[in-house]
Amino acid sequence: MTTKETNQEMFLNEIAKNLGRPRKKAVERPTWKKRPQWDVSTDTSQDELVAQLKDRCLAIHTQVEETTLDTLSTTLDKVLNDYEASSIIHWQDPRFTEYGLDSYFALHKEKGHHVRAWDPLDEQGNITFAEHADVGITFSDMTLAESGTVTLLHDSGKGRSVSFLPKSFIAIIPKSSLVPRISQATRMLHQKVEAGEAIPSCVNFVSGPSNSADIEMNLVVGAHGPVRACYILVEDK
Repeated sequence: MTTKETNQEMFLNEIAKNLGRPRKKAVERPTWKKRPQWDVSTDTSQDELVAQLKDRCLAIHTQVEETTLDTLSTTLDKVLNDYEASSIIHWQDPRFTEYGLDSYFALHKEKGHHVRAWDPLDEQGNITFAEHADVGITFSDMTLAESGTVTLLHDSGKGRSVSFLPKSFIAIIPKSSLVPRISQATRMLHQKVEAGEAIPSCVNFVSGPSNSADIEMNLVVGAHGPVRACYILVEDK
């Protein structure tokens, strides 16, 4: 045992002694009699969650596009054209292959656009590209209808700069990822840990572009991070 570990044990033992109870080696999560966090929107259908998400996105200045797997590339084209995007950085994520977007990005490269997938072996190159990119594209791992929030699990190939540094941000949201609120997202993380699954050290909850106001309440959208955000909701079932 190192000196640090010895000091830690002595410190914790002293606290237990002063509290007049045995030293605990593990913490058990309590079972509360009242758990209101699970009662909110329990009877809400998936289509009602979609409506709630779209309504919330109006308040957080976030564009929402609905599409299917067959028309996803067409919808993505529309948004990129609206954003006049010629440089794109996206996660290195197997879902891009599953959703048929590999050929889409290849076609954009043939047109002379700059397209880069996040490379875990070239972090500085990724960041430099993202700083000047028109658009960053990710998938949402879980989407919170109540707040219009996408949950991003940043593991290898999924750099956080993709959603933060480019001029605009696009989140592809599988409709099946929609849940009522953050209670479900935290439960997902707990379940992953309890199952022995490694979770990323960085988890971001992104609710559209930043909304900042000064003391006179003059609202500025996108002062920190992307100026525009678009959620592309995909019917994946």
